[in-house]
Amino acid sequence: MGLTPLDIHNKEFTRGFRGYDEDEVNEFLDQVIKDFEKVIREKKALEDRVAELEEKNGHFNNIEETLNRSILVAQETADEVKNNANKEAKLIIKEAEKNADRIVNEALAKSRTVSMEIEELKKQAKVFRTRLKMLVEAQLDIIDNDDWEDLFQIETGEEEEEDQRLDEYSTSE
Repeated sequence: MGLTPLDIHNKEFTRGFRGYDEDEVNEFLDQVIKDFEKVIREKKALEDRVAELEEKNGHFNNIEETLNRSILVAQETADEVKNNANKEAKLIIKEAEKNADRIVNEALAKSRTVSMEIEELKKQAKVFRTRLKMLVEAQLDIIDNDDWEDLFQIETGEEEEEDQRLDEYSTSE
């Protein structure tokens, strides 16, 4: 290490015959000691301040590094959440499309079944109408038949015969 204020204070010079004025040298040395002590104190204060600032800087660097890591983790997490949401959305859309296709297919099948049933009912209605018409026509033919007249004739004849039998019976008694 270099000179200290104590080194300067304790320094003794050899005396010569017409040397420097001792009081003036001592006064200058005292001034140098004061200034040197002041510089040393300032240097020590600055070194302490530098150490304190370096410690704070290290602390802030740690915080910055932690924040950077946190930001990266947050970005990765956000990307992962976004990807998962996209995957889930695609699955939901795919499932909805499947359900829609199933519903459409079921509706088409029902529609076909109903159409076939309607056609079958139309056929049955035509058959029923034709049979009913034939039945009514047959009944009308029976009504229009001359056998009714003969039946009325027979009944009339039988009634007369019966009336005669009754008359004969009543006379015989």
